[in-house]
Amino acid sequence: MERISRFRAILLLILFITILALFALKLFDLQIIKTNGNTDNIAKYTTVTTVRAARGDILDRNGNKLVGNRASYNLVFNHYVIESYGQTNEALYALVHKCRDLNLSYNDHFPVSKTRPFEYTLNDFATSWQNHFQSFMVDRSLDSDITAPLLIEKLRERYNIPEGWSDEDARAVIGMRYEFDLRGISSLPTYTFIEDISDENLSAILELNTPGLMVESSTVREYHTKYAAHILGYMGGMDDDDWAKYKKAGYSMDAYIGQSGFEEAFEDYLHGIDGQRVDVVSKDGTIVEQFWRVDRKTGEVYTPIAGNNVETTIDLELQGIAEDSLANIMKELTDPEKNTSKDESNGLDAEGAAVIVMKVKTGEILACASYPTYNLATMNQDWAEIEADPLKPFFNRAFGANYAPGSTFKMCTLIAAMEHRSTNPKSEFFGRYLYLPGEIIRDQGVFTKYPGFSPTCLIWTSNPGVTHGELTAQRALEVSCNYFFYELGSRMTIEMLNETANGLGLGVPTGIELTEKVGWVTDEASKKAAYGETGVNSQITAGDRVLAAIGQAENRFSPLQLCIYASTLANKGTRMKATFLSRVVASDYSSLIKENSPEIMSQMEIASTTYNTYIEGMRLVIAGGEGTARSHFGGPKDLDTFPVAVCGKTGTAQHSSGGSDHGAFICFAPMEDPEIAVAVYGEKAAHGATLAAVAEDILRASSPWNPPARSTPLKIRRRNSHECSHSVLEWLLIFYFSTTGKLV
Repeated sequence: MERISRFRAILLLILFITILALFALKLFDLQIIKTNGNTDNIAKYTTVTTVRAARGDILDRNGNKLVGNRASYNLVFNHYVIESYGQTNEALYALVHKCRDLNLSYNDHFPVSKTRPFEYTLNDFATSWQNHFQSFMVDRSLDSDITAPLLIEKLRERYNIPEGWSDEDARAVIGMRYEFDLRGISSLPTYTFIEDISDENLSAILELNTPGLMVESSTVREYHTKYAAHILGYMGGMDDDDWAKYKKAGYSMDAYIGQSGFEEAFEDYLHGIDGQRVDVVSKDGTIVEQFWRVDRKTGEVYTPIAGNNVETTIDLELQGIAEDSLANIMKELTDPEKNTSKDESNGLDAEGAAVIVMKVKTGEILACASYPTYNLATMNQDWAEIEADPLKPFFNRAFGANYAPGSTFKMCTLIAAMEHRSTNPKSEFFGRYLYLPGEIIRDQGVFTKYPGFSPTCLIWTSNPGVTHGELTAQRALEVSCNYFFYELGSRMTIEMLNETANGLGLGVPTGIELTEKVGWVTDEASKKAAYGETGVNSQITAGDRVLAAIGQAENRFSPLQLCIYASTLANKGTRMKATFLSRVVASDYSSLIKENSPEIMSQMEIASTTYNTYIEGMRLVIAGGEGTARSHFGGPKDLDTFPVAVCGKTGTAQHSSGGSDHGAFICFAPMEDPEIAVAVYGEKAAHGATLAAVAEDILRASSPWNPPARSTPLKIRRRNSHECSHSVLEWLLIFYFSTTGKLV
């Protein structure tokens, strides 16, 4: 009996142990094998979030911040969490209505209109987003030919959206669920619902406790100046061409890039390297674990790396002076209470303008202004108003427009004549230079060398029978005698003139890092572009050579090219590459990434006699008794009152758009050792005298020597005075030389 009891006890023990072992094996299978070692009982979701790297700052040459970043908040969805929530639609419905109450817009890439009648809006999205939509349709087995209203109905069924909801509410929720689904079938980064949300709106949204909606810190661009809008530029999303270019560089499809100005030109320096963060969250959205993604092959840790800082050549203070001066000039010109001129060309219809300031020896651009302008900080809010402005504030006239140079071109004509010999055996100048130093040419008033073509000198036009008499080249520049340059133009070929113009920087690329509109000289190509491939007007004639010599015909150059032209004249034919880039430094300023060095674009051999001839003539424009700019920079009576000796040239250009003539002025200083060149151009500004008289107020009020302010109202001189648009230039020159201590 005792044996039987012992045997039974052993059997029971074995059975018990066997049962325990089976339970242990089952638990091991459930908790270890089937969970890959994860023994938590909490459902967890793992996502990879792109963490934007901070963009580099844009600075002026003195270290003043022009564009930087400010901290911001984005609302980002973890689609696993929201989709596993039992009442997904209801949560999204509440979120949509809260956004409407707050007047908040949010990202929605579902290509169907938001209100009835529903229509596809695929053309509003880049090709990459269109491709994602097609992938979605295929993945969900939806007919690609389905109409937009029917698609909405089918997705209402698929997402179990209540029938009682309005079509607009259903469409809004479908748009968000579409975003979630895209993340499940593509490599798109997490869905950023709202970017740069305000603290107030953020608090209101977070009160909803929407599952899966998380706050991510980020940065947005912040502008530290109201100036330089046309060159600083702005950022925006990528189009198809951008995506094709930048995806190879590791950009995500929803990344923002520079779309214009410095932001675009220096994108490679400014853009940082985004990080990739792994987020492990529970079903209710609680963050369980976060860490940076690591490349299994290389061991690289994908932390965000900030972009580099770009120091430009711009001087912010000088930029502000240029913009304010230019704006005052143009506003006073168009004010009939201040501009009381009765001349046919009086500047009351003046439109846009531009001014460029450049260092002669390096090509560094110190200021670059276009009028009218706009405020980058409020550009999005002001967009409709800016677009509606007939003066087109978005248009960058400094290097995005080309104009006839007028009489500012005459130094080019003089150089071409003094540096070329005639190769025409029938010419009286055969074998000799086309113009010799000191040679006298008599102004006859009317140029009658070619039958049927008889252009006049401006002084003759204004006062029939009056001429400038006998002229040297210096005197011709002083009074801006057209007849003198008609004669020089008739002596040369158009190729001689154009070769000289190109060598001086006219009609050729300037080298700037930004996109520019390159002008053109008068040649067969420009004639055919203007008048067609065939016909008399499509051919170069003797009249074209004569008119091109005074800066008319088909000559068209940007204000920036005119500034480079002035700089090259000052440099005795050495043309520097224009640049906005000073250097690039690391995000923490700990190291130098790139130092920009001056670069010579071309070298024209100009004889000393030629150089001295046009330098002396340009000085007489300012200092001569009949100089066309004698009322400025001290003039012939008070030269000692201006700190530097300035060489300049006025210009008045006719055009085909009607109204007042354009006005132009170029200069450089000091005369003995030029360091700075400036060009100003005014659309329909009548002539240089108009602009100069207005700019004089700014000079007198702001200059270091502060003479008494001009109290007399604006007076428009008659066109034959040839005075030019450069009092703003006087201010800039005084500012530059007084601050550097380089005075003459």
